[in-house]
Amino acid sequence: MSPPKKMALLVGCTYSDSEDPGFELYGCHNDVLGMRELLIARFGFKLKHVELLMDRPGSSVMPTGANIKSALNKMVDQAKKGDVLFFHFSGHGTLIKPPYAPKTEEVIVPCDNNIITSEDFRQLVNRVPKGATFTILSDSCNSGGLIDKETEQIGPCATPDDAISKLRPTRMIPFESILQYFTTLTGKTSTDIGTHLVEVFGDDASIMFRPHDPINKTLEADEGILLSGCQKNEYSCELTEKDVSKPCGAFTYAVQMVFKENPAGRNLSNREVVIKARNIMKLMPDDIENEQHPCLYCSDQNADAPFLGVINDA
Repeated sequence: MSPPKKMALLVGCTYSDSEDPGFELYGCHNDVLGMRELLIARFGFKLKHVELLMDRPGSSVMPTGANIKSALNKMVDQAKKGDVLFFHFSGHGTLIKPPYAPKTEEVIVPCDNNIITSEDFRQLVNRVPKGATFTILSDSCNSGGLIDKETEQIGPCATPDDAISKLRPTRMIPFESILQYFTTLTGKTSTDIGTHLVEVFGDDASIMFRPHDPINKTLEADEGILLSGCQKNEYSCELTEKDVSKPCGAFTYAVQMVFKENPAGRNLSNREVVIKARNIMKLMPDDIENEQHPCLYCSDQNADAPFLGVINDA
């Protein structure tokens, strides 16, 4: 039997080719490069088991919805008991509400706008072998609850539903902009986003919009762990050169600082990582501190389990 291993998929989308330059982000590639360094140096990941998808010119594989889901499925298919799986997304997120979708839904937005929903992540988590763990760290807007039906461990703070930073870039793309993009593409006037996505992407569209595909939504304790950069009604912010040496996501930066400030010999639980990241973000400019509150969603057991597990032979 092969020894357990640690596998990661790190995705950074800057949307530099977007038709609307106002949606371009600047720190997402820096985020995943920094996260790769942290995984290898601190957590013993092997370079060959860390895959990067970035939308930079010349990339052979772009972070489209289909490519991200294909890489995630491949990682889950390879997983065995004892393995540690990690997915880091740095880019836009958004919130879809009825009547645009059957229910309110948190999604991440790949570079081709082929949104990946919480139900897609639930399906992935359901396939993780018992004894393995699947951790998602999403530095995107509206990312709270990104794994469908996962238990809330560290949840929302009291903030207005329309909370948003007016002073810096945020990792939110208005859903109406996505709908308008696909309306132009398909020529259909339907406000149901699923109608457009299925026509453009077919079986590569989210399972949420393919009613012929059964969705298994088990509510039993599982190995899914979500560290979200903000709660459902909040927007994740970017730090600029005025704040740090190079642009980056505020939440990704905070997580990396957590491990920089804590000795390598001490394991931090998922709960501790989120609490400490919140504390670091309290020291950031007011427009971040007051409007972005990281959350934790997972089983009770995984809340106090070490972040990214403890495997002797990676």
